[in-house]
Amino acid sequence: MTESECIPYAQTGFFSKLITHYLEENPALKNFHHRFPKESDFAAQMADKSQFSSSKRQILIESLKRQYQNAQIDVEGKVLSNIEALADANTFTVTTGHQLNILTGPLYFIYKIISTLNLAERLHNAHPQKRVVPVYWMASEDHDFEEINHIHFYGGKLSWHNDLKGAVGHMPTFGMGKVLDELEEHLGPGKNAAEILALFREAYHERENIAQATRYVVHQLFKKYGLLILDGDDPDLKAQMKSIFKDDLLQHNAQKKVALSSEALEKDYFAQVYPRAINLFYLKKGVRERIEKRNDLWVVLNTEISFSKDQLLQELEQHPERFSPNVVLRPLYQEVILPNLAYIGGGGELAYWFQLKAMFDHFQVPFPMLVLRNSVLWVSEKWQHRAADLDLPLTAFFQNMDQLQKELAQRSAPVDPELNAYHQKLQRIFDELEEVAHLTDESMLGAVNAQRQKQLNGLEKLKKKLVRAEKRKHSTVMEKVARIHKALFPQGGLQERHDNLSVYYADYGPKFIDVLKESLNPLDFRFTVLKA
Repeated sequence: MTESECIPYAQTGFFSKLITHYLEENPALKNFHHRFPKESDFAAQMADKSQFSSSKRQILIESLKRQYQNAQIDVEGKVLSNIEALADANTFTVTTGHQLNILTGPLYFIYKIISTLNLAERLHNAHPQKRVVPVYWMASEDHDFEEINHIHFYGGKLSWHNDLKGAVGHMPTFGMGKVLDELEEHLGPGKNAAEILALFREAYHERENIAQATRYVVHQLFKKYGLLILDGDDPDLKAQMKSIFKDDLLQHNAQKKVALSSEALEKDYFAQVYPRAINLFYLKKGVRERIEKRNDLWVVLNTEISFSKDQLLQELEQHPERFSPNVVLRPLYQEVILPNLAYIGGGGELAYWFQLKAMFDHFQVPFPMLVLRNSVLWVSEKWQHRAADLDLPLTAFFQNMDQLQKELAQRSAPVDPELNAYHQKLQRIFDELEEVAHLTDESMLGAVNAQRQKQLNGLEKLKKKLVRAEKRKHSTVMEKVARIHKALFPQGGLQERHDNLSVYYADYGPKFIDVLKESLNPLDFRFTVLKA
């Protein structure tokens, strides 16, 4: 049986003041979001989104079915049921989004989806007269290849190399066979390893591009839960954004509104994104480049493409799919085309959503509830036992490794390595010497204080030497601590931001996802430590 332990995000040391304040419902943030995601407040959010039109629902259904068909996926079961349910005015969505990392990328991608699945189920159970379906939005138009072309596992890195340009979703899967062969060598034999490798090979060998391959992998992993996978790179969906895209190209209201919100947010926190006058890229095969206005022309950077105003508006009217929103407009696009209640994302994502509320208000689009995805530290029996042997709780490893080792050294030292008693004695001695200086010659005060600081500095050096000596004395214990810390917090960061699914699937098989699904509560805003 899997045990779990939850700790506040603020105690982990890995989350910003902005996010911890949001989770505490700090009033300073009330103007930057709509509703805090309490289960009791989702009914009001449903009412906000109840005006989502039947025509938009039909376009969404047709686009989804076409996208699955293009990826050679037969839609059936709960996925088909959820797609068809979107025709009903009482059906809503909850959505997460992510880049098309090869082989699913870091673990938190999986946690995002599971948070979304669980939130949809929970809301449906709380509102049985409504239906809430989970959606994964594929960020297929993103062009940052260096962010998606690798995975980490077993302390190493596995990368996919090519010289292709443009949107990653358009990229053919050429060369992924070599990556999968190398992954197979590292995972070794075993039923579970063979299963995940077969899934990857079917996806990347039999699909023509990364978007289709990613859809296949995610669909196979989560189809039994009814997850819908949506690609915004779609002409019928983009057509619904024509008026907003036109506004961005000509009036720049997105920049104006987001800039004002960002300025207000930065008084106490920070801005994650910076809007441009035009927040659109031009998208064609092998090209995703920013659009800029220069004099009377709209130019596509790093290309020979340019438009007059009339040509630009004609291009938008005839080919809306060639206009790709950046990080500022993409959330708005999502909420225009979905009957969406909530967006589930990580701390960095929610941080930039806080900058967007005024833009949503300007375009009269309901702002979704913002839900911090579940964060997880997965601890196998091996590392549980090793931590227990040292009489250390797993939560102790959230701190910096050097600090943890220092605390252990202090705990086992025969005297207080902080030397507090000696520090106090020194201070008393020099306080008395100051009195002597006052009584004899006040010109001595400078010398007394200089000597005080010299002795205190020497004491500080001695403290560090004592800690180092204690660490050497217990070097075996310190090495054990370092190994545990490195396994649980690779490269000093969160496991979920580093490790890849394949390693865990090879060890646990489908149980890995099932345990996460059963263990995580999407509205319990604490960090989860899972003892597997």
